[in-house]
Amino acid sequence: QVQLVESGGGLVQAGGSLRLSCAASGRTFSNYAMAWFRQAPGKEREFVAAITWSAGSTRYADSVKGRFTISRDNAKNTVFLQMNSLKPEDTAVYSCALQVLPGPIYRYWGQGTQVTVSS
Repeated sequence: QVQLVESGGGLVQAGGSLRLSCAASGRTFSNYAMAWFRQAPGKEREFVAAITWSAGSTRYADSVKGRFTISRDNAKNTVFLQMNSLKPEDTAVYSCALQVLPGPIYRYWGQGTQVTVSS
């Protein structure tokens, strides 16, 4: 099993910044990716950003490109999401997930952390 624990959420004013962390523990894999998703009230969950663990390749949703940065610390098995220039529409519960490559499914999920951006 894999445990994913997020931290770093909170309340911030529009234009501000937050840094989310997701620490992974338990079973290890040789080839995997980690990602951040978010879900706002009344909306479907949406992809935010992902990073492959070995190569560090990244991809982003168009809505966050240029504002959010995903990174990882291999030694600490932790993935980060630096969120800058936050907007009220970024308000959501942010969850991290792990994808065992080459499979398409994010098999493991964290419990989520609330991010609220006030206008």
